[in-house]
Amino acid sequence: MALSKSVLAVWFVVAAAQAADAQQSPMPAEIAAKLQDIGRVIDPPQTSQLYKPLQEQEPYRDVKVERDAKYGAADRNLLDIFMPAAASSPRPVLIFVHGGGFVRGNRRIPGGPFNDNIMLWAVKNGYIGVNTTYRLAPQAVWPAGAEDVAAAVQWVSDQIATRGGDPARIYLMGHSTGAAHVADYVARPKLHKVKGGGLAGAILVSGIYDMPATSVSDYRVYYGADPARYAEQSSLPGLLMTTIPLMTVAAELDPAGFVQQFDLLKRASCERASGCIRALMLPQHSHMSEVYSINTADARLGSEIVDFTKMEK
Repeated sequence: MALSKSVLAVWFVVAAAQAADAQQSPMPAEIAAKLQDIGRVIDPPQTSQLYKPLQEQEPYRDVKVERDAKYGAADRNLLDIFMPAAASSPRPVLIFVHGGGFVRGNRRIPGGPFNDNIMLWAVKNGYIGVNTTYRLAPQAVWPAGAEDVAAAVQWVSDQIATRGGDPARIYLMGHSTGAAHVADYVARPKLHKVKGGGLAGAILVSGIYDMPATSVSDYRVYYGADPARYAEQSSLPGLLMTTIPLMTVAAELDPAGFVQQFDLLKRASCERASGCIRALMLPQHSHMSEVYSINTADARLGSEIVDFTKMEK
């Protein structure tokens, strides 16, 4: 069937807009093409190979790093602190909580620049960076991740001033499983060890928030296999009630379950009296590239984080 002139006109306008977006994108074209080839799957090995050449390698210039500080009793209750080499006035603090499907992952990936890249970006942009890790399932199950986040926030609140940080301006960012743990912590004031949760804001990147509605797999190893408990374990109700400022993020090439959770939280937040939370869908990016790209020329997520923290002072 021949297309009408009006349909063709619309098609050309859309195609031109997409081409213009591609030309303006800070993502290299070859990386964009390879991410499309990888598709809507979580593939750290292939994605890391795309971004590793773009990242800094140790030793890092103009950055002081304190590794393996203990914030709790468990073996994995460790964090790294990234600070400017030269003294400066108290800085806001960005705590990052990594992902890993509840059963793996670490604050630092052996042999690679991830997740140090997020900490280096933080220092360059005026923050003190804190990279933390937590206990893993199946040995540690819900709500162990949020409990560890609570202990890390308490440690940072108590200790960060001696390292150049401002305990009144702590921002907590989680990716994937880390976002689920951060959301759980924010949503449950009974876990807070610091008044008001000790946070100036929280950033949730490709997490899960509504257990009954999620199609994300592998969560049962942490939350358990009893669907009757999933409503209680969901962070969504508490996220809608919290006064802690929130930002939520997903990637265009995220697996569908993460996009669903992003849309659900975004829509539900708009029904609050305080209005919609800040929401960002990252074009071209995948579940891993959204964080692996931080501290490269692709500053789209980083710029939004800076804007968010400036607004929520």
